[in-house]
Amino acid sequence: MTTALARRLGAACLTAACLLGSAAAQTPQALKIIVPYPAGGTADILPRVVAEKLRAQFPAGVLIDNRTGAGGNIGAEAVFRAEPDGNTLLASPPGPIAINHHLYRKMAFDPSKWEPVTVLATVPNVLVVNPRLPVKNVQEFIAYAKANPGKVTYGSQGNGTTSHLTASLFMQLTGTEMVHVPYKGTAPALVDLVGGQIDVFFDNISSSLPFHQAGKLRILGVADEQRSAALPEVPTFAEQGLPSMNAVTWFAVVAPPGTPAAKVAALQKSFAGALTQPEVQQKFAEQGAEPRGWDPARTGQFIRAESAKWDRVIRSANVRLD
Repeated sequence: MTTALARRLGAACLTAACLLGSAAAQTPQALKIIVPYPAGGTADILPRVVAEKLRAQFPAGVLIDNRTGAGGNIGAEAVFRAEPDGNTLLASPPGPIAINHHLYRKMAFDPSKWEPVTVLATVPNVLVVNPRLPVKNVQEFIAYAKANPGKVTYGSQGNGTTSHLTASLFMQLTGTEMVHVPYKGTAPALVDLVGGQIDVFFDNISSSLPFHQAGKLRILGVADEQRSAALPEVPTFAEQGLPSMNAVTWFAVVAPPGTPAAKVAALQKSFAGALTQPEVQQKFAEQGAEPRGWDPARTGQFIRAESAKWDRVIRSANVRLD
């Protein structure tokens, strides 16, 4: 082999190595979506449904990572401190995105600095009562609660949860006084509601709907701007004379502070595209969830408005978790 040929082969090998190294550097990483609540609930089911449709766009995979604790704060902090490269996202109900900083005196992260990606879905909260209560609609329930101040018991998923705050909003709007019975999640609250240990529960529609359909519980009103497609025969609170009673549980996707806007926009398009697929919409409908897919600007506006609303409720009810 001549010296000149050896040089040319060496240069070619060096160029190939550089190209391979560049390609490896550009290989997309797996998309990790941290859900700060346990597996099995709506907060976990919805991201998993969407993740299945995102896998074709992320060859390295899409991972759902459940990191629970502290009202969602543990998982949220992990995302907040992750590299802002768009490869780690938080998919969560309102708590660690818009509410918890009003409840906890000290937080290890600043929710105002999230980079909003999109809202996956909204799920209306509903007023659910045990059928033994002599009420058939919202106005009858208000009258009953006023006639029995401090005697009607309402369950919640725990102190500071959306069910607790929705009940607080209801009492503030109606001038009623009920007794709070906090539980550790939705399931035990529903068990006691069915059993008659508590009288009422402000739940998201997906959990209570099967019990309503089976006649074990009675849903009186939907706290959304329009009736739920999953329960079209039940009127909204506004239709029953309480227009300000609007409380939905929503599920948003946010990225760590400093994530580039172009990356956030690309992620939003991916999620929005997945949400248009019939299979996704069908599975969301089974959860009583309305797909959204809003752009980052609208998502940010929505989160800020929700945060301000629940801050007012929390201050008025003097709710604190530490």
